[in-house]
Amino acid sequence: MESPSYIKSLLIPSVQKPQGRRVWSIDLEQVWLPFFTATNTMGDTAIPSEAIGCPLRLGYDKAGAVRFTQSGRPVVRVAKEIGDSVRLVRDNFTANLLNYTGNVIKDNGEGYKAQIALAKKTGEPIIQHDRQQLHNALEAKAKEQAEAVAKAEAEAEAEAVKSKGRKRELVPA
Repeated sequence: MESPSYIKSLLIPSVQKPQGRRVWSIDLEQVWLPFFTATNTMGDTAIPSEAIGCPLRLGYDKAGAVRFTQSGRPVVRVAKEIGDSVRLVRDNFTANLLNYTGNVIKDNGEGYKAQIALAKKTGEPIIQHDRQQLHNALEAKAKEQAEAVAKAEAEAEAEAVKSKGRKRELVPA
């Protein structure tokens, strides 16, 4: 079985790196809008023109006032029709990936099992290294915290001893 060209094309690096607003980690202006315009043109979708023409909308609260983030910026949302269509593409994309995987397992189960075994074997040293590094970091952090607590307790005890050593003055009421 040979991999379909659409699967192979997903694995080829792209030179272009768009920098605009992203929806599902894909650029809205450079990818989604042209794609949905093309699908509308071909009759595959019926996304309203106003959603494609103005894909970013102000967010409003329940009272109808413009919403703001904690930093004071207005909340900007993707038009519902665009967001819904992106979700549909994402769900279909995921289904296609799983379907392809199932076909590979069915057609070349031994090769797939060999890849899994190889991945586990070559990944094990990395897992062990990370596990040891995490263990060491947690021990160091616990030691630092214990030292900080001990230092704070010693300072508090020294302050208590110091205050007991002072003579108390009686202050008339």
